Amino acid sequence: MAENLQNSTETPQERTVLHLDLDTFFVSVERLLDSSLNGKPVIIGGMSDRGVVSSCSYEARRYGVHSAMPMKMAKHLCKEAVYIRGDMDNYSRYSRMVTDVIAERAPLYEKASVDEHYLDITGMDRFFGSYTWAHELRSTIIRETGLPISFGLSVNKTVAKIATGEAKPNGELHVGKSLIHPFMGPLSIRKIPMIGLKSYQNLRSMGVARISTLREIPLEMMERVMGKNGRVIWKKANGIDPTPVVAYSERKSMSHETTFEQDTIDINRMEEILLVMVEKLAFQLRKKNKLTGCVTVKIRYSNFDTFSRQKKIPYTAFDHVLMEVTRELFQQVYQRRLLIRLIGVKLSDLVGGSAQLNIFEDTPEMTSLYQAMDRMRKRYGDMAVHRAVSLRNPEAEQ
Repeated sequence: MAENLQNSTETPQERTVLHLDLDTFFVSVERLLDSSLNGKPVIIGGMSDRGVVSSCSYEARRYGVHSAMPMKMAKHLCKEAVYIRGDMDNYSRYSRMVTDVIAERAPLYEKASVDEHYLDITGMDRFFGSYTWAHELRSTIIRETGLPISFGLSVNKTVAKIATGEAKPNGELHVGKSLIHPFMGPLSIRKIPMIGLKSYQNLRSMGVARISTLREIPLEMMERVMGKNGRVIWKKANGIDPTPVVAYSERKSMSHETTFEQDTIDINRMEEILLVMVEKLAFQLRKKNKLTGCVTVKIRYSNFDTFSRQKKIPYTAFDHVLMEVTRELFQQVYQRRLLIRLIGVKLSDLVGGSAQLNIFEDTPEMTSLYQAMDRMRKRYGDMAVHRAVSLRNPEAEQ
């Protein structure tokens, strides 16, 4: 499937944004590793009845199965499906393979999640032609990774993402500026990024079903009905989105460190403090709907020599996973047996995505526990509930 809806010549001031999205990513990886799954309905997620669907194939979707559906319901709808617990290690590895291909070729890219990227390729028309360049990049990704991927190309992130959705499965679609309105108009308002179930229900109660109808609502009315989000949604419906493509780099990270009032060699105390830091950072990850793919531990000795050790990990936002890695790194980096002045931990390689991506790795009880703790923290403050280890380490709160 390939379409080119570009009819007009873009001015130099206009951006050219490419959105790449891996098709049914988890399922595609499993099929790459086991070709017997091709053509079969495949459902990935927690295996217990209390688990939920993380990903499903197009064949399974024909039975009404979709992501975030309770696994018990999915099994009822599609008994003949192949059910897989999933392996975040494999998915993270293939996600990084795709990112590496993009990083080698793209002037500016943003990794929005484990399976999607935005690229700002403004100016490519002067050398290659944006559509031709995007097509060649997609072909390279498919050839080098074996994974199906779709893209949308337009003047901003919103239209490019919607175009990708229409190009799927395994297709490409270019929507030029002059065709944004006729392209988006007939589509459901659910196609607009950031319109969730509540916003959709509010708009449907107003009789709004299509993007063309949403565009006709006065901006002032949208703001009265939906608050500040109403203005953003209205702009998106009109194909307006100034959001920049943010360069994906190590600076997209979060960290915490502490300097001791008195240099120490108490290893147990330092490990405990690091774990408290990780707990706080992991909560911030989940609060911001982020996942991390890299942990770094840093120490500074009393003579100011500074050392660090990092490890790439499967994308996660769970305390217990990050704590295990942090403890391992600290034991590796602390080799000189000298007094320590400072310790710190950094979570980097951040991407968008819910911690529910890891639901097939943990028991439903573990996931429920995290959700309950996070609800209490959001309501009563970050320190409303925490692990007992932090009670012994006030330094970690500095």
